[in-house]
Amino acid sequence: MSAAGGPRAPGPDPLLVACALRIEQAALRSAGRGPGRGPAGGHTLLRTGMGPSAAERAVGRALGRPGMDRAAVLATGFCAGLVPGMHPGDLVVAEETRDPHGTVPCTGSALLAEALARAAPGRTVHTGALTGSDHVVRGQERAQLRATGAIAVDMESAATLWAATRGGDRPVAAVRVIVDAPEHELVRIGTVRGGISAFRVLRAVLPAFYEWHRSLLLPRR
Repeated sequence: MSAAGGPRAPGPDPLLVACALRIEQAALRSAGRGPGRGPAGGHTLLRTGMGPSAAERAVGRALGRPGMDRAAVLATGFCAGLVPGMHPGDLVVAEETRDPHGTVPCTGSALLAEALARAAPGRTVHTGALTGSDHVVRGQERAQLRATGAIAVDMESAATLWAATRGGDRPVAAVRVIVDAPEHELVRIGTVRGGISAFRVLRAVLPAFYEWHRSLLLPRR
């Protein structure tokens, strides 16, 4: 209740940012220090665990909590690029995610790409289809996925967005930082230059997530 005794004015719909790995969580937490709140009222950071099943379960539980029924959901973290010429530290903005459940269209991909370009100047931002896998993709399998029209692959984004939208319509997005690419395969994140570069980029782009979230609150013309 408000001080005057009437109903409390509703706040902005929350933002759930989902990642899988501890190193991704560490990058996003370090980015969120200080004021810790974005223009749309901050965010909830969820580490889902690795793989599509873990992501689906964790996101389902998170969105079942009080006050999360209208939350926007953004999946993020690292990914493998599928297109020759991609480099570690490049960004991928999904226009849609794909996995065996089907295709989930993303919300405001063009605006998000523009915000990321401002947040990480000098980094290339790629837009297109982001496909899901239940295992780490290497070698010839990358070419096979590229032939489907996908530009990048990871293990959790598609499952995260499918879990977010199966109970109803809500804004969803996926932003991934390329940690390895066709000409730049790596074995362990964080032990080579590509992993370190991707960590720094992920830490830099949280303000773009807030900008995307804020745009959802603006009236549509």
